[in-house]
Amino acid sequence: MPSGSTPQFEPPVPREELDYARAVLKAEAAAISGLVHAAIEDGDGFTRAVGLIVGCASAGGTVLVSGLGKSGLVGAKISATLSSLGIPSHSVHPAEAAHGDLGRFRANDTALCISHSGETDEVVDLAAILRQDGLPIIAITGGGQESPSSLERLATVSLRLGVQEEAGSPTLVAPTSSTTATMALGDALALCAARRRQFTEADFAKRHPGGSLGGLLRPVTDVLRFSAGRNLPVVHDDLPVGDALRSAINGGRRPGALLLVDSDTGRLSGIFTDGDLRRLVLRDPSELTRPIREVMTRNPRTLSDTALVRDAVRMVREHRADEIPVVDSDHRPVGLLDVQDLVAMKLVKD
Repeated sequence: MPSGSTPQFEPPVPREELDYARAVLKAEAAAISGLVHAAIEDGDGFTRAVGLIVGCASAGGTVLVSGLGKSGLVGAKISATLSSLGIPSHSVHPAEAAHGDLGRFRANDTALCISHSGETDEVVDLAAILRQDGLPIIAITGGGQESPSSLERLATVSLRLGVQEEAGSPTLVAPTSSTTATMALGDALALCAARRRQFTEADFAKRHPGGSLGGLLRPVTDVLRFSAGRNLPVVHDDLPVGDALRSAINGGRRPGALLLVDSDTGRLSGIFTDGDLRRLVLRDPSELTRPIREVMTRNPRTLSDTALVRDAVRMVREHRADEIPVVDSDHRPVGLLDVQDLVAMKLVKD
């Protein structure tokens, strides 16, 4: 082959490749399903592991996650998930631990050590040192052998994946099913620990202020461009349509709807949109003299002022609402959410 040339390969038969991909995904799905029997049905070990994580966080400690190679990469993801759920966590490279990173471990910390074979030298050596120091150790192993592995013997609690072979076996044996199962088990540990600690949606939002996820978890009142008493006129529903429209003119950017309230209670009674106005004028311009309560949409869908942006996104998607009144606990208008506000946040498409 000439120097610098690109090797030529026969393209695979599409159907064969799709069948192979399907087999890979089925094998990984089976690995996760197998966790129910291998690591969860027993119950005691999993529950004790969750207890160690919760106890560590409650004592002001950190869950330090360690693994080598692919197990280390999966461990870093598990550590990040724990942190996002309010449980302090860091990943530690097992080889680096022997060269100074043991200083990261404190007396109130807990270690989560991952090794598919349970015999990875660096991970076992780290666990042996931590065992001598009296730190709790949670071990995650493949558990393919009958007798306990070296890591399991050192651990306070051991969890076995029960994965017998990787997706792609026997020709390709890269870590696949085992790493998928490890990540899923880590998610289960993290979520159960957060649930036991009564970690709330508000707690989660504090740790995710950025991106679309942070946007969804913001209070809906934080994103209102039109607020009652500021730039959103609230109009009595006994006014004629024309007078109601004139009273809503405030010289600034106008919302795409009027919020109507009962003149006695001040509670929201209806909404009148620009679309309603166009249809009314096209039907009969003289109807501008009718009381607006006779042509408004009564009892519109609303959002509470305690709702989150994600609730607004759900309402827009389910009911195709362009303007959503936001009301307080007494059903008095607080503001008007325009669908374009959500479009600008890239949470819904225009």
